[in-house]
Amino acid sequence: MDNPSPEPEPAQASPEETPPKITMAEFLQTTPPDVQMLVSDAIGWRSSGYAKYAYLRTPTLRMHCDNEICSGVRTFMATDEDAILANSGNDFVTYRCENCKATFKTFALSVKTRASSSHGLIQKLGEIPPFGPPIPARVISLVGPDRELFLKGRRAELRGLGIGAFAYYRRVLEQQKSRIIEEMRKVAARLEVPAAILKRFDEAVAESQFSTAVDKIKDAIPESLRIKNQNPLLLLHDAVSEGLHRKTDEECLELATSIRVVLTELAERISNALKDDQELKQALDRISNRNK
Repeated sequence: MDNPSPEPEPAQASPEETPPKITMAEFLQTTPPDVQMLVSDAIGWRSSGYAKYAYLRTPTLRMHCDNEICSGVRTFMATDEDAILANSGNDFVTYRCENCKATFKTFALSVKTRASSSHGLIQKLGEIPPFGPPIPARVISLVGPDRELFLKGRRAELRGLGIGAFAYYRRVLEQQKSRIIEEMRKVAARLEVPAAILKRFDEAVAESQFSTAVDKIKDAIPESLRIKNQNPLLLLHDAVSEGLHRKTDEECLELATSIRVVLTELAERISNALKDDQELKQALDRISNRNK
């Protein structure tokens, strides 16, 4: 008996054939570069004599503004609203924060229109500032001189480039491990731990090998810095010790995300521990000065 022929695999729809599932505002706010999407309300049409011209709609956006006046999600408006012709080609769209009036966001877009349709096939070619949610200032401060490497790792992570993201994050941890341990030592010193414990932190800071440094203070991490009762430095070391060559890109992406999440949480805990102590000191000083 002849073997039955296998069932043919269903043909995958091209982006042009896929029903639009995203609005222009959602596309600009949430879609990374290099991803092509069929956007439902991207295109408007104007008539001039017997001709019809397409233009790219530029809806109001809600995005994070880094300006110190804002430092949060604010309303952004296009500087040339609905004025860019986009029959098919490349367009630049610039938005400005309506609160501070000083922060700008520029998108470079590839646009393909459909005759008399509001749907447009849109792809981001790039954007300035780069795509991605804001990085907490505390983690940027913690990685210090390797800020740009960390941000490159974050951009690689957002684009699903697991090997690249992992490599960047690992480089940051390897080069900034002493800085991270110094910050942890500050917390330990504020808690007035024994001098012998602080000496172990000092030895760990001077240690060139990440694994040896971790081992020196593995049981000296203040409780306030532990994450669900686990040593965050040990968690980070275990993650970066994984070999790239034996991991798939997807596995590297999972590890990279885990490294970023743990490092960010550690930065928050260090900052909070030092801030709480400073606030308490200031409160005590104010009370003491009143009694003088």
